[in-house]
Amino acid sequence: MSKRDYYEVLGVSRGADEKEIKKAYRKKAMELHPDRNQDNPKAEDQFKEANEAYDILKDAEKRAAYDSYGHAAFEGGHGGGGGRSPFGGQGDFGSAFSDVFDDLFGNFGGQRGGASAARRGSDLRYNLRVSLEDAFHGKQETISVNSSVACDGCSGSGAAAGSEPSRCPTCNGMGKVRAQQGFFTVERTCPTCNGRGETITNPCGKCHGEGSTQRERSLSVNIPAGVERGTRIRLTGEGEAGQRGGPAGDLYIFIDVNDHDLFEREGNNLFCRVPVSMASAALGGEIEVPNIDGGKSRVKIPVGAQSGKQMRLKGKGMPALRGAGKGDLYLELAVETPVNLTSKQRELLREFDKLSEDNNPESENFFGKVKTFWDSMKG
Repeated sequence: MSKRDYYEVLGVSRGADEKEIKKAYRKKAMELHPDRNQDNPKAEDQFKEANEAYDILKDAEKRAAYDSYGHAAFEGGHGGGGGRSPFGGQGDFGSAFSDVFDDLFGNFGGQRGGASAARRGSDLRYNLRVSLEDAFHGKQETISVNSSVACDGCSGSGAAAGSEPSRCPTCNGMGKVRAQQGFFTVERTCPTCNGRGETITNPCGKCHGEGSTQRERSLSVNIPAGVERGTRIRLTGEGEAGQRGGPAGDLYIFIDVNDHDLFEREGNNLFCRVPVSMASAALGGEIEVPNIDGGKSRVKIPVGAQSGKQMRLKGKGMPALRGAGKGDLYLELAVETPVNLTSKQRELLREFDKLSEDNNPESENFFGKVKTFWDSMKG
């Protein structure tokens, strides 16, 4: 049975460039792969035929020989081809399929080319707790971080002074080796260099060939006014050292704000519960309340104030992070019942209670509803 034309097999014209041929082969390989066509007995032969065609047409010299002499160029009749069919002699299915292996299945480690390329260092996280006052004013904080840094003895290369890492002879600097297993090309980490692509014959005595060392560093962090719990601050380049000259990672500082004894925070607003005496609530008056900035505000208590009444002090809350203005401070009154009364105080309160039958509108309203409820139950 005569062989089909290689251009016809891949579905391209004779004038197709290298990119068009590779794209056509990739499509055919995906379409005809035996694992995807287990019910088609012809798929394996067609898959081999596509690989044979691509192995010839991807190589400029082999393609020129094929264009001049056809299939005879690879059957010993003419020179210039350098091999026969990939499944009948000197051709190599592995070399054809591996050219698009990364395109079909992705490459290991997420990078193309040699594994000896520079790699960015890992990012680090640091949790920092601050007080509500610090979150209000902002501050400059010094923290200590233990991380890897580029070895100053070898400038991160891992090799001793006066020497350099050499390209791994096993993987030729790729960090990966390929082996043919049936119809597949299997890729694995190079056992000689462990994926680095380089070998170090004379390692640095300070880092023992690692290229980095552990060190505790002191860093200054600017905490802006208005930070909230969960605010993230990034320090570029302050993370783990990169590998083989790659850039360092970043340090991310996550802010946690401590609870406060007086104030509760919701966004940019603050809430403060203020106790007032029965007399002050009944008669009205003035009280001094604290502000988060350390100052004071005088507040008027209205006559007959009840527990739960809120009063707003505009602009006395937290500053907006990376914005203008401030939130508000909300005061919630809590009318306090006196305890540990003297006999005189108890006597006066009893007398006051007798005289206050018409001065408790909320009580009258409530017990009026209670009476109506009980009457309805009797009915």
